Amino acid sequence: MSRTVHCVKLGIDAEGLDRPPLPGAMGQRVFEQVSKQAWQQWIQHQTRLINEYRLNLADAAARKQLTEEMEKFFFGGGELAQTGYVPPKEPG
Repeated sequence: MSRTVHCVKLGIDAEGLDRPPLPGAMGQRVFEQVSKQAWQQWIQHQTRLINEYRLNLADAAARKQLTEEMEKFFFGGGELAQTGYVPPKEPG
């Protein structure tokens, strides 16, 4: 059975995550306030960050950087790190 949350990122009521995506307080906060749709947007942004900044997730500093970016992505509090990603143009 799905649960509904008021998504802090999208500003709408939407389907919530099935379980906290991370351990600890941040995971619980995301679980309670972020929709599945917004979480997928984060996964895409996180993947671009990992690739462009060549982050090694075995490194504590890289994990800290991603956690700080996640905080900004969902809850504000600063400028997101920029990536060079450009969406493909529509055929036409």
